[in-house]
Amino acid sequence: MHRPVPIPQQPLRLPAAPRAELAPFLTPSLMSVVTGARRRALRDGDRQIDTAHLLHSLIESDPEVGAAFEDGQKLARVLGYLVQRSIGYGLRWQRSVEESGAGRLLPAARGAEGQDGRGSGWSPAATVALEEAFRRAAERGDTQARGLDLLAFVAADPESRAAEVLRRAGVDPAALSARAAAPAGARGDAGTAALAEGPVPRRDGEPSQQV
Repeated sequence: MHRPVPIPQQPLRLPAAPRAELAPFLTPSLMSVVTGARRRALRDGDRQIDTAHLLHSLIESDPEVGAAFEDGQKLARVLGYLVQRSIGYGLRWQRSVEESGAGRLLPAARGAEGQDGRGSGWSPAATVALEEAFRRAAERGDTQARGLDLLAFVAADPESRAAEVLRRAGVDPAALSARAAAPAGARGDAGTAALAEGPVPRRDGEPSQQV
């Protein structure tokens, strides 16, 4: 039986860039996800790292996340929406802040707030999802969060941008969150097979990536 890891009482202040402050809390794979999300936010001219940035980076960087999707065609549609964010529907997000649909701000979110509303460069919804991923890992006795921990909470917030993308692609965010939170044996390998089907959709000028 796992013994929960004590959760720090002090608010976790998420840095604008993924630096050493986050490294102790994330597996190397999830650290790469966070770095990729930050890079996407900068490239697309967005004010903050939000849950859609995290979802995009999770899918492209973590095979376990792909395995949580049961339908390869829907996964491809999700990626299709995400890669066209800066030229499509996501343009309206560039001048707005992604709030948390949880109706509350956890300590990490409060610590990330700033006077200009941008704080550390993380949206409130992304901050809450990341802190909840830390909490989930701690409760099962792990000192570091994994990609599936983050996916479970990125998809769980019905008002998040990630959840909006998932719904547009025909994916039920709540069901995806439940699969991400389920034990490994309960998820099956349908998503892993889906990831092997071919290249990720790309926008013009961006190299295709195999996942």
